[in-house]
Amino acid sequence: MRASKGYDASPQLDRIVAQVMFVNFANDFINPPELGIAEQESRKVKNGRFVLMPIAEQTSGHGTHTGAAVWQGYLKELLQQSQH
Repeated sequence: MRASKGYDASPQLDRIVAQVMFVNFANDFINPPELGIAEQESRKVKNGRFVLMPIAEQTSGHGTHTGAAVWQGYLKELLQQSQH
């Protein structure tokens, strides 16, 4: 955590050429979508895509990233796109 404090990758996001998918959750309290930061910054990635998952019974805010069953469809899509 300390290593990431103050780190800002945004000036170099346009250098990323790999397929990137940024999945955020509508009830994420650490990266709240209302700020628009993730959506805005993901646009800088040439092959980037931002996905905002709505609040659902299966989502639990920021901790939803540990529940792969919730977002696995997006991972499959990213892996398929990366093969081309």
